[in-house]
This record gives sequence, structure tokens and C-alpha cells, in this order.
Amino acid sequence: MGKLDQRVAIVTGGGTGLGRSIALEFAQAGADVVVSSRNLANLEKVAEEIKALGRRSRAVATNVSIAEQVHNMVRRTVEEFGRIDILVNNAGIVRRAALLEMTEELWDDVLDTDLKSVFLCTQAVARYMMEQRSGKVINIASISGRGHNYPGLAAYSTAKAGIIELTKCYAKELGPYGINVNAIAPGIIQTSIYKVGRTPEQIKEFEEETIRATVLGKLGVPEDIARLALFLASEDSSFISGQTIPVDGGRTDRM
Repeated sequence: MGKLDQRVAIVTGGGTGLGRSIALEFAQAGADVVVSSRNLANLEKVAEEIKALGRRSRAVATNVSIAEQVHNMVRRTVEEFGRIDILVNNAGIVRRAALLEMTEELWDDVLDTDLKSVFLCTQAVARYMMEQRSGKVINIASISGRGHNYPGLAAYSTAKAGIIELTKCYAKELGPYGINVNAIAPGIIQTSIYKVGRTPEQIKEFEEETIRATVLGKLGVPEDIARLALFLASEDSSFISGQTIPVDGGRTDRM
């Protein structure tokens, strides 16, 4: 028996990185998984990986900052799988820019993709979870939303701080319906997201600086986040809600 047997999950940003790892972790635990992002080709590869594990899956190309597309994703999930038990709000982008270089378009792109999407997806899914009187919502925030931030990440950090606050608000609102809402705040995980806009030399320097700042002396891997997501999606976390849990290797500058 898997921890997520007979459960149906939606994982946004599910085509690569953390989303892919979470989707596969859920499938290994027995869940059927719908993966969404803007890149259908990536999603279809993940859906095939999930099916190879013996679970059902569907790839749904979705811009999660557009309400109509979000509702289509949710509707298709319910029509095909009959229910929604778990939502992972993982979709996100990074766009680095200093204050005087920040454009309105860039700001809106980050806030819409990283923060507005959490509102839209949670609202759409909550209607079904409230009827079921059960559900798990897991938001992927960041340690950048909890304190000291790197230069040029104002939009990203603001969005992630907003996710942390939304997690508390939605936990309070949805708790009476038996729905748990929690967030994960990853540190530097070995995905492509922190490499955007950096040269190989800058990436190496950034990684070394990050490793020095952790008590464990290493970077994280996507599976570190996926394993916590599984815990939060399962009944093991039934008495936990409204929390943001950092997974950062013990960052000494964040303690």
C-alpha cells in the first residue's frame, strides 16, 4: 500500500526540476498525477514516466496566470479522474533586475506566474476539495521570501513572501473543510533556476558561497523537496497546516 493510493494530484510546473521530481514521488506512492506547465513536450515526457510506474497521468498545457486556462486544467482533471486530493503550486520563474532596470512587464510576469497562480489554482481546486471535505494544498515558496535576499530578486522575493502569507490565509479559511495548506521554502536546489542569467564562473562562485553558508556543506537536490512534499500530501501530516518549512541545508544566514 502506498501513502497516496487512490489519490489524485495536480502538480503545476510539472515538466522539469522540482515539479517533475514531486510528480514522480507522488506516483511512486500510488497517486495518479496531472502535470501542467506551458511546455507540453516536457509534460508529456513526465506523464509517460508516471505511466511507466503503473499510475495514470495527464499532461495539460496551462498558463497558470490565466484563470480560464486554470479552470480548464481543473475541469479536465475532475472529468478524467473524478476528484482532486492534492494540489502542488510549484510553477515559478526567476527574472533578475535591479530597481532602475526593472520594467513593469518583467514585474508583472514574475508576480503573475509565481504568486497570482497560487491564488487562481487554489481557488479553482478548493471548490472541489470543500465538497469532499478533504484535501492537501502544498505551495512551493523559497527562503528568498523569508529574509535576506540576493540583489536583483525583488520581484521573485516579493512573490515568494506573498506565497508564505497566502499559505497562512488559506489554511485558516480552508481548515474547517478538512483541507491542509502548507508551504515548502527551498534553499538552493540543483536545478536550472538559479543558473539563469549567470555565467559558468558565476554559477560556480554562487554554489561555493551557498555551500559555505549551510551547516550540512552541500546543495540540495530535487528529491529533498519531493520527499517533504510527499509527507505533506499524505496523512502523516494530518495535524499540520499553515506552516512554511525551509529545506535549505541549514543556512546559517537564515537561522
